Amino acid sequence: MAKQYDVAVIGAGAAGMMCAAVAAQNGKRVVLIDHAVKLAEKIRISGGGRCNFTNINAAPQNYLSQNPHFCKSALSRYTAQDFLALVKKYRIAHHEKHKGQLFCNDSAEQIIAMLRAECELGGVEWRMPCKVAGVQKLESGFSIDTDGGELLVDSVVVATGGLSIPKIGATDLGYRIAKQFDLKLVETRPGLVPLTFDGPSWEPFVPLAGIALEVEVSTGSAKGKGSLRGHFREDLLFTHRGLSGPAILQISSYWQPGTPIVLDLLPEMDVAETLIGLKKTEKKQLGNVLAQWLPARLADGLLTANGFDPAARLPDMADAKLRKLGDAINRWSIVPTGSEGYRKAEVTLGGVDTRELSQQTMMANKVPGLYFIGETVDVTGWLGGYNFQWAWASGVAAGLAIANG
Repeated sequence: MAKQYDVAVIGAGAAGMMCAAVAAQNGKRVVLIDHAVKLAEKIRISGGGRCNFTNINAAPQNYLSQNPHFCKSALSRYTAQDFLALVKKYRIAHHEKHKGQLFCNDSAEQIIAMLRAECELGGVEWRMPCKVAGVQKLESGFSIDTDGGELLVDSVVVATGGLSIPKIGATDLGYRIAKQFDLKLVETRPGLVPLTFDGPSWEPFVPLAGIALEVEVSTGSAKGKGSLRGHFREDLLFTHRGLSGPAILQISSYWQPGTPIVLDLLPEMDVAETLIGLKKTEKKQLGNVLAQWLPARLADGLLTANGFDPAARLPDMADAKLRKLGDAINRWSIVPTGSEGYRKAEVTLGGVDTRELSQQTMMANKVPGLYFIGETVDVTGWLGGYNFQWAWASGVAAGLAIANG
């Protein structure tokens, strides 16, 4: 006999558990289904194992979407302060690390345990590990075919996440369900991901792997059609294959293949004017002068890559040459050849087109009872707790809509 529930939530990650808990605590019979053996691996590994569970500054401008207004409703109705109140209720010690980012003092496991406890409060039933083979629309409600038997439900919430980090179980199930019901998808690609550079142009920078510094990074144009302008001031890390660190992860979500990113390695300084001004008093070699402001290895590497001799004396340099060097440091324009892909991406850009969904309820406009939440949807946050806040907010929006339906 098929088991009957008011709602099935497919995917027991951040958004799925939040939605299941809210619907169940408001009186609905909820079944939560996930194919993984271990619960919420993406929460477990996030924030270096301490879970950057929200950002106190979370606002619509911190999200990318083809429909940027879509996220406003859910984010305004369930805020970072609301989630923080839940964290405090469970007495989870936490701290603000940087730019509004909130982390557990101890372990991401505390957030997983809290969400599980919230589900238990409502009597959520678990099917895990349990694979979903298909979802069918019936005259009334839906049939879900799983390897544990058929489930009959009034509503289905798809919270299956994106394609990032396949080794912990990411799949395209959510997108397949959307396609099956003829919902449009925004093309998916890796987001919050290191960028790579191939060929001879990157060779001079390979020995710089491991060097980190704060930079300003930008890409895109505010004017180009479909082009988004991104600008961040964060830490940059040189790797053997390219660039990483928070600055690059942030800009990667705005970067379009074939276009440059522009780096300012000394954002506090006009390098050319400073060097020209020092010529009268500074007798040092160029490499030694730059090493006052940049890591020495980086100073020498940049000089060599741009055709300068680190041993050349500053007073012997023509002003025009120093301006060229200033541009190479304050406005270093470089075209990535690609990214590290979903293997290293923290999120998936794109997904279910938000124009197919109600921004109040997250329900598909043309399929009553079918909801999409979290990373499955074309809403992607910045690095720093914003994606978790979208998971909580979209999960609550769907959970309440189902409860009140």
